[in-house]
Amino acid sequence: MNELYPLKFKPVFDDRIWGGEKIKTRLGLDFSPLIRCAEAWVLSGYEGKQTVVSNGFLEGNEINELIEVYMDDLVGGKVYDTSGDTFPLLIKFIDSRDWLSIQVHPDDALAHKRGMANGKTEMWYVLDAEENSQLIAGFNRKVTQKQFLDHLQKKTLPEIMNYMNVYSGDVIYMPAGRIHSLGSGVLLAEIQQTSDVTYRIYDWDRKDENGIGRDLHTEQALAAIDFNLYSDYKTNYRPKINETVNLISCPYFTTRIIELAQPLQKNYEELDSFVVYICLEGSMMVKCREQKTGLRKGEVVMIPAIFNIVEIFPERKAKFLEVFIA
Repeated sequence: MNELYPLKFKPVFDDRIWGGEKIKTRLGLDFSPLIRCAEAWVLSGYEGKQTVVSNGFLEGNEINELIEVYMDDLVGGKVYDTSGDTFPLLIKFIDSRDWLSIQVHPDDALAHKRGMANGKTEMWYVLDAEENSQLIAGFNRKVTQKQFLDHLQKKTLPEIMNYMNVYSGDVIYMPAGRIHSLGSGVLLAEIQQTSDVTYRIYDWDRKDENGIGRDLHTEQALAAIDFNLYSDYKTNYRPKINETVNLISCPYFTTRIIELAQPLQKNYEELDSFVVYICLEGSMMVKCREQKTGLRKGEVVMIPAIFNIVEIFPERKAKFLEVFIA
């Protein structure tokens, strides 16, 4: 069997009613023949939307096929024991030209009860936000389920939502159960569990070209929603040049941000997991043993778990997310 190496992937593009053009204009990803693109799934093991390798001798192979062959050498022993032959994370870029629906995702327990493999906890890193862009995360007051349903029936649900202004560099953690939506003018990277289950609660009374609104999932959503009120919905962190800064640590993924102006060596000897780099700005060279792989803004690379030492060489300057399962 040939030796593994840092793997790059061909994105899977998806259009929605709220998608725009920034995935092409800002990230350089060609989503033709689509006219617009809401989501680029840049690393996915989700059935039916798996990404395939775009470099090296494994080119053309789906990620889950590789896990079947390489198992813990690729993803790590703990990850393989837990997730089997399905890659456990879904990494996307999202471009919102209009408001997404107000929605919620189930946690693992509810997902399993409903016959799904797992729930959907996610996080957002904002790459770009137009002036006055907003998102919704949770409620702006304590509400009961009855009050929630009353607002939904009266079409006043937006009145009890917690609106936040959005800026480049913002990090928002969205645990399963947190009601949320993304406003217009935002380009972001999303890291989430491998799941595509979304309970759409309110879609701003939009209609398509045929005058038909999208399906809503109110009853399914009720058991999923966390009605608690929280004091802060944004992750606070302080970026540091040439240092690794932790953003989110949860049972499903750990995400850190690194801004480099000089070479860096990472030691993953104690980490029993694959590592994914998501390039946000600039470009860099990633070296594992004698294997070298270039990475530019808008691309991801997966470092197989078998590699303990990774060397990163920025070309002038690079900013990227580092993602793994602890």
